[in-house]
Amino acid sequence: MSYISVKSLSKSFPYYRKASGLKASIKNLWSREEHYKEVVKSLSFDIEQGEIVAFIGPNGAGKTTTMKMLSGILHPTSGQATIMGYTPWERQKSFKMRFSIVMGQKQQLWSDLPAIDSFELNKRIYEIEETAFNNTLGELSEILNVRHLLDIQVRRLSLGERMKMELIAAMLHRPDVIFLDEPTLGLDFLSQRAILSFLKTLSQERQTTMLLTSHNMVDISTLCDRALVIQNGGLVYSGELNDLNTVVGAKRHLHIYTHSPVSPSDFKAYGEIVQSGPNEIIIEVSKPESNAILSKILTQADVADINIKEPPLDDSLQRLYTTMKVSA
Repeated sequence: MSYISVKSLSKSFPYYRKASGLKASIKNLWSREEHYKEVVKSLSFDIEQGEIVAFIGPNGAGKTTTMKMLSGILHPTSGQATIMGYTPWERQKSFKMRFSIVMGQKQQLWSDLPAIDSFELNKRIYEIEETAFNNTLGELSEILNVRHLLDIQVRRLSLGERMKMELIAAMLHRPDVIFLDEPTLGLDFLSQRAILSFLKTLSQERQTTMLLTSHNMVDISTLCDRALVIQNGGLVYSGELNDLNTVVGAKRHLHIYTHSPVSPSDFKAYGEIVQSGPNEIIIEVSKPESNAILSKILTQADVADINIKEPPLDDSLQRLYTTMKVSA
């Protein structure tokens, strides 16, 4: 059995449609027309122990709603899910002791208290032994370089420092499964890199299973080998990150530098012009045809250098969103 198994999971929310006009407004006081919006549609996937899987989709795709169901915060309209053999929305104590969730936009630490006080509270909530607590806190604060900040009020810390404290709070009870919702949101490059390195190490050393939602492609490409892409509540892709470009139509970017100025119009026949300058041009071409196109360009232009790259991950995702839609 998979560590996380989701089968035909769906969630609908009720809403009431209000007609215009005074008469309709008065009628709505006694009788309202109820409708349902399906936010998550028959979602199915599996995640194995120790995997870090990206859960990607545009705003409003259903990512957070799915996370809340897998955390036990929301009950699904239909479908099944098991995490480590538990049904999340049954909220068994033994399940809650083995998972954690980190949300970049929400804070679980008390702002007016030092982080160490919130950690002490978590120690009691999760019934962590004193020795284990001290060892884990020492290890995590050392890795994230925040040992000297433990006694400072949380509201006086920078955003990056607060996020590191949030991660420590989520990891103190050594969870087996962690849900990460935009964990590096708003952080500077150094803080972002420290947190990503920490999460990667955690997964490798403890076989911690993670489901990551993020709009930051650096987070995804650094941590994840596999991705689940959701749109309009339904799954449109499940597979390796490296295969995304192939699924949506394999492309390559030819970055061509020339000794003399070039005109974009001279290269339009080969593919889409991504970027151009006086002595350089980037063309997106079909991957199977890239070698033949490159040979033609070498005979046509005064080429100084060439770089061949796969398109950025966000380009492949954008193409996926527009070509593999789930009906709303």
